[in-house]
Amino acid sequence: MGKSKGISQDPRKQIVDHKSGSSLGAISKCLKVPRSSVQTIVRRYKHHGTTQPSYCSGRRHVLSPRDERTLVRKVQINPRTAAKDLVKMLDEMGTKVSITTVKLVLYPQNLKGCSARKKPLLQNRLKKKPDYSLQLHMGMYSGLTKEK
Repeated sequence: MGKSKGISQDPRKQIVDHKSGSSLGAISKCLKVPRSSVQTIVRRYKHHGTTQPSYCSGRRHVLSPRDERTLVRKVQINPRTAAKDLVKMLDEMGTKVSITTVKLVLYPQNLKGCSARKKPLLQNRLKKKPDYSLQLHMGMYSGLTKEK
């Protein structure tokens, strides 16, 4: 279903002014506005006391932009910080979130949970030691390789 154009503020005020005794159908015919729109405007006026449209559709953000920046800053300082630790930090600040929420905030900043593994420490004595499997592959041990 396509998105319809909103009704401007002037017809909304006229609808509320007409309501003082007219039916919804009569108001819609008079102003050439759908009856369901008239019904919605009147209901909103009775409930909220205003004819302004609400533009806050959609789910609200769990974290404020300030909390998101704090998370990103903490992870940029120490990339090996666990998501559980970040959740505990936010909980101490007074915001209860899940680990998934923390990961979804960090993902657009390219801060994923993977980091390069540590390379093994190669000491000089280990560098000098011959690697038996490599020498087999290169054919250095002729007695152990197949003869053609």
